[in-house]
Amino acid sequence: MSEALSSEGISAEFSPAVVRDYRKLMLALGYRILAAQRWGDLGDGHISARDPERSDCFWMLRFGISYHAARARDMVLVGPDGSLVEGEGAVNVAGYYIHHPLLAARPDLVSATHVHTTWGTPFSAEVRPIEPISQESCVFFEDHALFDDEEVQIQDVEGGKRIAAALGGNRAIILRNHGLLTVGDCVEEAVGSFVHMERVAEVHMKARNAKPISPEAARYARADLRRFGPGRIAFGALVARHVGDPESAR
Repeated sequence: MSEALSSEGISAEFSPAVVRDYRKLMLALGYRILAAQRWGDLGDGHISARDPERSDCFWMLRFGISYHAARARDMVLVGPDGSLVEGEGAVNVAGYYIHHPLLAARPDLVSATHVHTTWGTPFSAEVRPIEPISQESCVFFEDHALFDDEEVQIQDVEGGKRIAAALGGNRAIILRNHGLLTVGDCVEEAVGSFVHMERVAEVHMKARNAKPISPEAARYARADLRRFGPGRIAFGALVARHVGDPESAR
């Protein structure tokens, strides 16, 4: 992966076409990372990437493709009305209902990740916030939200708008009885943060009588852990471990 393109903060020096191709490749790698964790086998998830020129449109994997086989060429561009703008295949409508309102509400975001997981889903059923009971938990301390709503089957963009409103300016949200969702200024940050958050959910479900560290200690750890982008770092490590050559996902 290009180091120069690994941070969306400096991507302005590249043409929109180059940034677009890169984001689509990162999407393919992101879906393969989910598959490596044995998530999304039932097609129950989605990752988005805002188009660098058509900012009201976003890319995601076309419906029906197994995550482990995702390639950049399998991505489709979804319009603000949910229509297919570019690419071949069907649009994941459930993904559109959630991702379009999120990206519309947060111009600072490039990507969002949601998939049903072993620990995140049961943790969400307890409808409780993340506490600073582990190192990874501190990444989300005072920077996540709860969507305390019984609509687990999002049927329209109005449902997605309620999720976006609940998310606010946070980096992650717990969807009641549904699972986890993370966002980021690039695909790598959103996907890597999701894997972190799933591990945080696992700790919370296993350590039933955990003693949190103090808010002051949690804030210090959060600031230190975020210096280099924890999601980006995790994404790179996961690609190296589970995918290998990124070009295989072209």
